[in-house]
Amino acid sequence: MPSATHSHRPTTKVAHKTFKSKKATKSALRDQAKGKAPNERRKTPHQQIMSKIDRRNQAKQRQLTKHREHQKEASVFLGRDGAPRIVAVVPLCADGDALAATKSLNASLDIECDVSASTFRVPVDRFKQKLQYVPVSQRDLSVSMNAARVADFIVFVLSAETEVDPLGELIIRSIENQGMSTLFTVVQNLDKVEPAKARPDVVKSLASFMTHFHPGQDKIYSLDSRQECSNLMRSLCSTMPKGINWRDQRPWMLVDNVQWASNESDSTILTGVVRGKGLKADRLVHVGEWGTFQIEKITAAPISTKKRKEDGMAVDDVEEEVLETPSEEQDDIAELAPEEVAMDDVDVGDAMESGAPTAKKGVLLDDHHYFSEDEPERYEAPKKLPKGTSAYQGKWILDDVSDSESEFDEDMQDAQDEATSARPEDGVEGLAGREPTEAAMSEYPQSEAFAELNDDDDAQQLAAYRSRKRDEADEDKEFPDEIELHPHVLARERLAKYRGLKSLRTSPWNKEEDRPYQPEEWSRLLQIPDYQSSKNRVLREALVGGVAPGTRVHVHLKAVSSEIQNTYSSSQPVTLFGLLRHENKKTVVNFDITHKDDYEKSIKAKEELIVQCGPRRFVINPLFSSTGSSENDVHKSYRFLHPGDAAIATFMGPVTWGSVPALFFKRVIPEQGEDDPTLPLQLVATGTARAPSTNRVIAKRAILTGHPYHIHKKVVTVRYMFFSREDVDWFKALPLWTRRGRSGYIKETLGTHGYFKANFDGTINPQDSVGVSLYKRMWPRSAAPFTGPLLEEAAVVGQSDEMDEDIQ
Repeated sequence: MPSATHSHRPTTKVAHKTFKSKKATKSALRDQAKGKAPNERRKTPHQQIMSKIDRRNQAKQRQLTKHREHQKEASVFLGRDGAPRIVAVVPLCADGDALAATKSLNASLDIECDVSASTFRVPVDRFKQKLQYVPVSQRDLSVSMNAARVADFIVFVLSAETEVDPLGELIIRSIENQGMSTLFTVVQNLDKVEPAKARPDVVKSLASFMTHFHPGQDKIYSLDSRQECSNLMRSLCSTMPKGINWRDQRPWMLVDNVQWASNESDSTILTGVVRGKGLKADRLVHVGEWGTFQIEKITAAPISTKKRKEDGMAVDDVEEEVLETPSEEQDDIAELAPEEVAMDDVDVGDAMESGAPTAKKGVLLDDHHYFSEDEPERYEAPKKLPKGTSAYQGKWILDDVSDSESEFDEDMQDAQDEATSARPEDGVEGLAGREPTEAAMSEYPQSEAFAELNDDDDAQQLAAYRSRKRDEADEDKEFPDEIELHPHVLARERLAKYRGLKSLRTSPWNKEEDRPYQPEEWSRLLQIPDYQSSKNRVLREALVGGVAPGTRVHVHLKAVSSEIQNTYSSSQPVTLFGLLRHENKKTVVNFDITHKDDYEKSIKAKEELIVQCGPRRFVINPLFSSTGSSENDVHKSYRFLHPGDAAIATFMGPVTWGSVPALFFKRVIPEQGEDDPTLPLQLVATGTARAPSTNRVIAKRAILTGHPYHIHKKVVTVRYMFFSREDVDWFKALPLWTRRGRSGYIKETLGTHGYFKANFDGTINPQDSVGVSLYKRMWPRSAAPFTGPLLEEAAVVGQSDEMDEDIQ
């Protein structure tokens, strides 16, 4: 038996792993992955773990960058020639006194100066700053809004004895919605409250009132306390104002002095300190309620270069330094493009007006007139299909549709996600699905028994069917867009401008049919193909050049009317805003508009409103339409803007670049027999400027409804929609729908009173109503400049029934 021997594993012979060549190449690894993305993610420098030194260095860099930005913003107030901090003092109560409030603030720092009703400067030596007060001596909505528009700080003056009246609340809401900078709140006559222990409760009540409008206003300063006035002055001199976004994108100026022209050839000179962006002589300027003017030249007006006479009066230097003069590219003051004669277009329009109505035998549906025998068939481009595909199979292969997005910016695109769902009257999107059938559809003979009523019985039943007439606004909520035809009026004549659409959101809109009805100035409006690119280019252009902010200048204006001098008052502040390029040119402007909850009535379309957008005010008659975007850029028109609703307000006016807030006012009169304490002017809606577009179609919908007279499964006899056989034949191509989502078509006419037989895709309920949708393009109206005070009591011009007017 052999003995067991022990042997060690050899260490000199090492067997290495074999080289796996099948995974060496990139193609082999790609094939092995089978299209899966690798899990490894490349880390950016911010995702990597930084050392302590790197984190300290990064925090230091951020601190230095923030400090440099703060110094750049505050540099406009530094130095002897720095711009003063503008403080608007606005009383909200009937017994508020802006001049007394200004004296109390100055007295807290022992500043002695004369207080006047006009704007005046005060040097604050303790904090090495200058303040420029704009006191609103008399409570006026226009003056308060003009003062707050150019103010770095707004001081609201409350009273400890008198509550804020409706005018004060209107001032608060208007200033808040137009955009405001840093806000402070003070209270007067707090020492007159007895007993003294009730004063803290009064301050708490006023603070609660202000936090309702501005949640950050939890501090109320008392003007009867020297210490609190001193603290407020410290805040005014040391706090950096937050500014207003739309205002900081443009040059603006609070006018200190006005030197009127002695004759027509001379220019009117406005003196002030440039703020915001650089002021350019090539751009137009808008001056308060005066209007828009061109600049002749801009000269320097420094205070430090003034010489003193022996009597102490200041005299400007004889020679003024010219800072900027207009070039050949100076903006024109014209609002419309020059009118050009295009004979070819006129001939086409005349041919369309003369020949089109007589050659057509049916209503326009989408972009085709059906039942027109003489009209040649439209050529359709062949669809690219795979080889061997039949025509039936080709119907299931959809063409690629490129969504042509409207010119609205990102904020408007967000509203598309919140759009309301489609309804049956909107087209194919709102219809219900087909009902499941147990057997094939049967054919019903045309010789079905039909008994036509006489004229008297038919008129009585029609009057009973239409006896649901009520208030116009309430009816629009329950029966929107529905109209009723008179039995003795032909529908094809009354609805001559209307057309049919299979789908409100996707059907093409034939714009050639609208040319005979468009306004005369439509072709002369400003065309903006790409709003976003144009806006970015204009805003970038405003960043470079012009007179630097913080410079005190004389602005020489051309062609200022002598009538303006008669209406000028030194107690009212005068503001100057530089317009961006093209902002004086007229186009079709759109505004987001939201109905204010404070105003309980509905706003009718084309009703006269006063809109303030930025520094300008206009009298408008806007159209209201649906929000969001669609594939065909067609949007439904609204007859009313009901409380709590939001829409797009459209009118023809000068373009405004950027998201500028807008305020919509309406003149109201109390109803007869009521002691209505409301103001003659109310803030009814607010909004924001959106992208202008002349291609945006606002379609007014008219719904004709009929009553299902006889129902036999899916075949229905409909009455009260039309009242003549010719109207049924004219509108025969339009698709029918019901309130419950069924769709159908007109099969044949019955008799001579407008009865017809229709086929539907499902069983019709006897309580349902049959409808057909017609659309007509609405043209916006032109805006007019608004002049004068906002709260001037004026008679409200009665508005006629626009519905009947537009249908003609």
